[in-house]
Amino acid sequence: MRFYDREKELLVLGEVLHRSKSEAKMTILMGRRRIGKTELSLRCGDETVLYFFVGKKAETLLCQLDAPILGTSNTFSEVFRFVLQLSENRPFTLVIDEFQNFLKINPAIFSDMQRDWDLHKRSSHLNLIISGSVFTLMTKIFEDKEEPLFGRADEKMVLEPFTTDVLKQILKDFNPDYTPEDLLALYSITGGVPWYVTLLLDKGKTNRDAMLAALTEENTPFINEGKNILIEEFGTDYVTYFSILTCIASGMKTRSEIENELGNNNIGPYLVKLENYYKVITKSLPIFAKENSKKVRYQLNDCFLIFWFRFFYKYQALVENKALKSLGEIIERDYSSVSGLMMERYFMKKFQEEGRYIIGKWWDRKGENEIDLIVVDPIGKEAWIYELKKQGYRYKENEFREKVDRVLEQTPELRKMTIHIGSLSLEDM
Repeated sequence: MRFYDREKELLVLGEVLHRSKSEAKMTILMGRRRIGKTELSLRCGDETVLYFFVGKKAETLLCQLDAPILGTSNTFSEVFRFVLQLSENRPFTLVIDEFQNFLKINPAIFSDMQRDWDLHKRSSHLNLIISGSVFTLMTKIFEDKEEPLFGRADEKMVLEPFTTDVLKQILKDFNPDYTPEDLLALYSITGGVPWYVTLLLDKGKTNRDAMLAALTEENTPFINEGKNILIEEFGTDYVTYFSILTCIASGMKTRSEIENELGNNNIGPYLVKLENYYKVITKSLPIFAKENSKKVRYQLNDCFLIFWFRFFYKYQALVENKALKSLGEIIERDYSSVSGLMMERYFMKKFQEEGRYIIGKWWDRKGENEIDLIVVDPIGKEAWIYELKKQGYRYKENEFREKVDRVLEQTPELRKMTIHIGSLSLEDM
C-alpha cells in the first residue's frame, strides 16, 4: 500500500530538519504500535538517515553496528556522542526506534545522552528523531521532571490513526465499488491503524465478508496482537487488566457491571490506571453532566482492541485449541452488535475531525433512555441530536422526538440552543 496522509506531520518534520542545520534538534514521535511511526520518521525529508532500532538485547550486542562510519563501540553512549560530533561537519538525521527499551537495557543511557546533548547541541547539526510505542514509558522518560531528558525535546508528536476521510479514500482506491458495510467493517476492525489497514487491503480483503474471514485465517497475526500491544504496558498485572477490558469490550459500561461479572469489588484502582496512566479507556458522562455525576460509563479507546478483547481474548480457549473455524462463526454471529457500536464511534470521530463541535451522548441514570449522538456548535448556539440506525428506514421521528423532549427537560444547556433532530445511517458514512 502506498503512503497515505500525514501531511501535517511531514510538514513539522521538514521544518525541524531545516532548523537542525543551525543546531541539533530533538523530535519525539509517540503512538501505539502499528501506527506508522517508523515509516513516517524515515520520510522526514533528509537525504541521509541513520536508523537505530533498540532491540531487547545486551547493550554490547546492540552496538555491533553494520555502519563502518560509526566505528566500534561497546556502549550506546559512545555511539551517540560520536554521532553528535560527526554531525558538526556533516548534517544528517538519526532515528532511534523503540527508545523506551533502553529502560530495561541500561537506564543510565538517559543521563549520558542528556550530558552529551547539552554539551554538543549548539555545535552539532543532528536531526534526532526518537520514536517509542509504550506510551507510559515514553511519557515517563520525557515528561517526568525527575528524568534526565525532561525538557530536551524541541517537538513532540503523537501519531493518530487515519481520519475517516482518508480511510474512505484508501478503501475506494482498493475497491471502487465498496459499500457502506465494507467501510464499517474496515473501520470496526482497524480503527484506521495503518498496519491493520495494509494487512487487509494488500491481501485483497476489500469487502466485509473477506475482512471478517481474514481475522481467523491460519497464522493470522491478529490472534496475538492484543497481547503484543499491551502485555509490556501492564506487566504482571495483565490478567486483571485484560479481564476488565474484556468486560468493557463485551458491553459492560459501568463499574458495578464489571465488578459483578468478575466477582471483584476492588477494581477501582485498575480503572483509574487504565484511564489516567495507560490511556486505554475513557470515563464518559452524558453531555453537559457535572463531573460528580454518578452516570459514569467506561469505554475502550481503541477500535481494534475492542474487537480483540471481544473475540480473541474472550474466546481464548478456542484460539489455544486452534478452533479458528468456530471462532470465525462466533465473529460472524456477533459482529452486528459490535458494528453498531463502531458506527457510533465512526460518526463521533467524523464530527470531531471538523474541530468545531462538542460531541457527546446522553443517557439517564437507569440507562432506559439514551441518545446516540449529540453534536453542539458552541459558537452558533446550535445542537444536532441524532439517532443512529444502520438502515435509515427504521428511524421513527415521532418516537425519537419524545426521547429528545426528555433530554431537553434534564439538560438546560441544550434548551438555550437551536435544536435540530434527525438520524444517521450507513448511507451517511
